[in-house]
Amino acid sequence: MSVTYVIKEGFSGFRRTRLASITSVTALVIAVLLVGLFARFGYNAFHVVQSLKQSIEVEVFLLDVDDDRKNRIASELQSYEQVTEITYISKEEAGTIFMEEFGTEGESLADLNFLPASFRLYLSPDATADDIRLMVVEIERFQGVDDVVFNQQLLEILEERLEMFVIVGVGIGLFILFTAVVLVFNTIRLTIYAKRNIIRTMKLVGATNGFVRRPFLFEGLLQGILAAVIAIGLHWLLFQLIIPYFIPQFGILVWPLDRWYYLTGAMAALALIMGLWGSRWATRKFISQTTIS
Repeated sequence: MSVTYVIKEGFSGFRRTRLASITSVTALVIAVLLVGLFARFGYNAFHVVQSLKQSIEVEVFLLDVDDDRKNRIASELQSYEQVTEITYISKEEAGTIFMEEFGTEGESLADLNFLPASFRLYLSPDATADDIRLMVVEIERFQGVDDVVFNQQLLEILEERLEMFVIVGVGIGLFILFTAVVLVFNTIRLTIYAKRNIIRTMKLVGATNGFVRRPFLFEGLLQGILAAVIAIGLHWLLFQLIIPYFIPQFGILVWPLDRWYYLTGAMAALALIMGLWGSRWATRKFISQTTIS
């Protein structure tokens, strides 16, 4: 089959159902653009949550123990994979920290030397609230440990918000993608209907369904290409010019995996796949039904 014929007929079908084609391209643009926006914001939200999780500390307060017991506790704490760093805070250092936080009003209390020594644990960003909770339960049973404190509520809220964002984003994205594919399907269906007499004639002279189908597949691919170019251009305008102008803080949003071409490549591939999928769906359903009469 001539490639020129496929391209010519593909553009012809695009022009023949211009309004429907513009509608489906617009839907593809919106779908791909929204997926790109969710990916960009989601990636940055994930990194913010990971940074906040790194700031959450576990404080292990000790009873009056000797150096040997203290070293044993430190060794056991370092064995946990959730722990990335351990800092020992002596009673004197605890008093200094207390006075820095409460000022001169805390000096009389700090002189009583009532503050316990402790280990401050810095956690891996991959550690979940359940992992830390189980670790805390085990640490509380250590000989020489008085109490273990960490901001469990903050960690659980961060995880819940991130999970909700992912679920809502994926749900909305899938719905919009499906809607866009349906519109491509409908556009190709209208094109097939408009050319039904030509298709019958082609079948009369021996054209196969595959031969008839290729120009329509190219039309779907063409819609995907147009949608990809427009969506990527709008994404760049939004994040490079429009959003930073109105909300300067958003100018620091990074690209997923720190490279622009990963996301833009994924957006282009998604648009092409959706265009081909919608056109393939329509051609398989309707071309075979266009019978010779």
